[in-house]
Amino acid sequence: MSTTPLQQAIAVSQSVLANVTPDQLDLPTPCASWKVSDLINHMVGAHQFFAAALAGQPPSAPTTDYSAGDFVAAFDESAAADLAAFSADGVMGTMYKLPFGEMPGVAFAGLAATDTFTHAWDLAKATGQSTDLAPALAEGLLAAARMSIPEAFRGPDGKAPFGSVADAPAGATNADQLAAFLGRAV
Repeated sequence: MSTTPLQQAIAVSQSVLANVTPDQLDLPTPCASWKVSDLINHMVGAHQFFAAALAGQPPSAPTTDYSAGDFVAAFDESAAADLAAFSADGVMGTMYKLPFGEMPGVAFAGLAATDTFTHAWDLAKATGQSTDLAPALAEGLLAAARMSIPEAFRGPDGKAPFGSVADAPAGATNADQLAAFLGRAV
């Protein structure tokens, strides 16, 4: 696997982030425990976490409110570092010990792409943007998620990485179907 899905998910996130305005930072998101500013901070911090994990560093608690500044630039910087880390020689075949289990770099890259894309969907939904994001990418991420997310990873918001599978309406876009599979109300 290449880093192409992650690159595409980052590009989707960049386009959604670019349309967020300061007056939207307190809006609720599909992630019940987060408002838009919290989601933005997570989106920036997640790429820092991914890059640190690949370097064998423990996760650090976030201390910066990226939403209070140029959050697009902060996202771009953390995503670039993350992408560079995943692009390094040997990363895809290396096993990584993460707080939630051990997995090869190729699976971790897939998780990073899914996390990045799904939170772009969350942000688009919260800020009234179209959620019909990158249909081909969403289709691929959905297929991979269906094969790799065990029921043990599902539970209440804030307690588990994913919610229970939700229903997607008939004719839902690929991105909406992915969001529903990951527990979002579509």
